[in-house]
Amino acid sequence: MAEDDRRRWDERYRSRGAVSIHALAPPHFVRPYLDVIPTAGRALDLACGQGLGAVWLACRGLSVWGVDISPVAIEHARVFSALSGVSERCRFDVFDLDDGLPPGPPVDMILCHQFRDRRLDAAVIERLAPGGLLAVCCMSEVGAGSGRFRAKPGELSAAFAELELIGTAEGEGTAWLLSRARTNALEHPPKQ
Repeated sequence: MAEDDRRRWDERYRSRGAVSIHALAPPHFVRPYLDVIPTAGRALDLACGQGLGAVWLACRGLSVWGVDISPVAIEHARVFSALSGVSERCRFDVFDLDDGLPPGPPVDMILCHQFRDRRLDAAVIERLAPGGLLAVCCMSEVGAGSGRFRAKPGELSAAFAELELIGTAEGEGTAWLLSRARTNALEHPPKQ
């Protein structure tokens, strides 16, 4: 990502200030599906921002690695995890996702909230452990104008079609999807 983008995100997070402990809550789109969100294992939070999702997952019992382009956001996330009492289950690093996913083992959950990079779709699927959960939410063209960072209608379902769909919706400028990696080769649909 260009240095100008990094500075822009740093300034945005600097102007927001640190996250309050009262902000601890699941992302809106997973609230109806709390029974399928893991309570143990490893998670990866892509473009984690100030760590809201990562800290929430750590409070559920997961070990979470959050990455973001903004050093300011990462520092806020580290403070937030400490204030929430889960810093031993959280790792936060500055990482430019333009370079792909950070290297590491398969994970039981990937959270990607308010970020979309189509170039990462295959790597995200590959990174999920068998039965691993993908929770992604991004801006959408559905109910809003088009844009470079907005998902086209049906884009998330198509991009992650080889995963087992749990829930999805589009509208009012937002698209989200919750899917699970299949647990054995017999469950994988044939590639076309």
